[in-house]
Amino acid sequence: MEKHEESFRPLWALRPGEEAVIAAVIDGGGPESPFGRLAQLGYFPGERVKKVLESPLGDPSAYLVRGTVTAIRRQDARFVIVGPFDPETEADL
Repeated sequence: MEKHEESFRPLWALRPGEEAVIAAVIDGGGPESPFGRLAQLGYFPGERVKKVLESPLGDPSAYLVRGTVTAIRRQDARFVIVGPFDPETEADL
């Protein structure tokens, strides 16, 4: 797999097939915040995530987390911050 930008960025910025580690899930506050839903889906700091599909128009995208593929809209994926994934130190998904 190619090495991409090695900085922290929002989940939606991953390319299809790219893996990362969740660094933070931001609670946007208010009734529209996806924080609770993301937690229910297993989006926690330290979890590995892989972007498996992107819709033709780019929204939503499908991500593999904890053995489950979920579709997340870009407006919700912006609350998940991911960092670089090192395949030599991490276990398989």
